[in-house]
Parts: sequence; structure tokens; C-alpha cells
Amino acid sequence: MRYFITGTAGFIGFHLARRLLEEGHEVVGFDGMTPYYSLRLKEARNAALVQFPSFHAVMGMLEDGELVKDNVSAFRPDVIIHLAAQAGVRYSLENPKAYLDSNLVGSWNILEAARDIGVGHLMLASTSSVYGANPGIPFHETDKADEPLTFYAATKKSTELMAHSYAHLHKIPTTAFRFFTVYGPWGRPDMALFKFVKAMTEGDEIEIYGEGKMSRDFTYIDDLVDSIIDLSRILPSEDNRVPDIDTLSHQAPFRLVNIGGGQPVGLLDFIETIERLMGKPAKRRMLPMQKGDVPRTFASPDLLVALTGKKPEISLAEGVGAFLEWYSQHRQDIG
Repeated sequence: MRYFITGTAGFIGFHLARRLLEEGHEVVGFDGMTPYYSLRLKEARNAALVQFPSFHAVMGMLEDGELVKDNVSAFRPDVIIHLAAQAGVRYSLENPKAYLDSNLVGSWNILEAARDIGVGHLMLASTSSVYGANPGIPFHETDKADEPLTFYAATKKSTELMAHSYAHLHKIPTTAFRFFTVYGPWGRPDMALFKFVKAMTEGDEIEIYGEGKMSRDFTYIDDLVDSIIDLSRILPSEDNRVPDIDTLSHQAPFRLVNIGGGQPVGLLDFIETIERLMGKPAKRRMLPMQKGDVPRTFASPDLLVALTGKKPEISLAEGVGAFLEWYSQHRQDIG
């Protein structure tokens, strides 16, 4: 099949594109190579993908609507998977316009391109951040998600709503998935695992926000990729509506799905796992909760299991161990 994926120089897009290429599919990767974090890391990911003859990289910004449309129209993909976004909860406090431009204008350009070619399946990345500080746990897709705590979360919820309107108006089969704290090799340097391992390797303090009382539903990257590919083969349809728990719209071929294992881990337990696998204690610096942070994330995987027959299962110890092995091999090369 033919896949058009945005954000292939990013963490998740890289892993997804590589898996699809290994399975023999064609992939066009669209990425802006923004300097939010190390360009050397992004360039290393891209260099690994261009080794595949069935991969074609396009460098450009999502805000350039004509460039997006031209490349989608020329490739005519079977599936568009829109992963590119300005990421990071904390950075949205410093530079909200980057989120407006990339996550709203850029996502609208993807919707327009999908409409123009009548794509077979449009898939969009959302986030667990849309649930905010929802007191009910675990987080179900049918829960209200109308109180975002950051502009980042607001842009992601807005993208879900825009996509629903396009699915209704233009009959575009659309699946939006909400990620829960994805981690693993080739991960983002601004995420906790990368930051903690780097600091511990260099003998520096790690900063622990919320006095370590937070918890996260960690999802290993391979599990996430499995779920995205499985969902790509399941078009939202009344034929596969799941009774009672489905988010399948009654007005459009549109569905929301959590991708998380439903096994939250306390932040201090997470740190102790890293310490045990590295064989050294961390120098800890306790800090208060940062503005915009949520106390916990906790996915209900019930809809994902009903649709695909499985959920993320790779243990934290196994996933952290894989990251440590990757980091030891690549840290000199990625800056």
C-alpha cells in the first residue's frame, strides 16, 4: 500500500515509517525539520529511512498548504497518517503561536489534501492531554474532554473536531488516536526518559516535578506502531461498531481510539526502574508541579482491544532496557 506520513523525522513517525517500509509498503514522509530539539537526531532518523528505495522524503512545513496538497496529489496515497505537530506541553506556555500554526493551520491543510484526493483512510494523532485533569479513571474515549489545561491540548482537541467535520462533510473515513506517554529508542530529548538517562549518565541531577507524585500510562513505541497499523486496516463503519463503548460517530465515518495499556506507573517507580537497569542512583531534585502538567494519565484500552484484539503489553523494564541499549550506542552521534 501507499502511505503518506507527516513527521517521519520525528520519534513516532520514524518508527512507523520504518516498520511499513520493512513490510514492503511505499511511504512518502513529510517533515519540516524544525529545531524544537536536536536536528542531528532528526537527520539520523531520516538517514535511516532514505536507505529504503520505497521511501521518499519531502522537506517542508505543514503551514505551506500548496506544498502539502501538491505532494499528496502526486503520490495519491491509500492512507494518510498525520503525526507531525508542534509537541511538548511545557513549550506551549512559551511559544503558543507555534502550536497555532502547526497544529491547527497545518492540520487543516492535511484535511484539505485528504478531501482533494478522496483518501481511503485518514489517521490523526491526538494526545491523552485532551483529558486534562479528568478525575474519572481510567480515561475512556467517551469521557468529556472539554477542559484542556494547555494550549497544546486545546489544539489537539480542536484537530479532532475539525477532522470530524471533514469526515461528515466529505465522507472521509477518519480515525483519531490518543497517545499515552510514548517512549523507546530514538525518542525525543525533551521527554522524561531521555532527560533522566542523559542526566544520570553525565552525573547531573534529574528534575522531578510534582514532588514525584505523578503517574503516567507509559506506552512502548513498538506497541504503539502495532496499534496504528492495526487500526489503519479498520475503517470506521457501522459494520464494526462496538456496542456501548464505541466513539464511532452517528454523523460521520469517524472514530476516536485510546492507544495505551491501562497500566499507569508512578513517577518514582519509573525512576527506580531506570536506576536499577543503569546500576546507579539518580541525584534527585524535587520540584513543584509545573503549570499545565496533569497529575496522572490512565488509558482505558477497551475499545482498542475490541477493535484489534490486543493492547500495549511491553513491560516498562523491557522498554527502558531497549532505550538504554540504543542510547549507549548512539549518544555520541546525536548531540
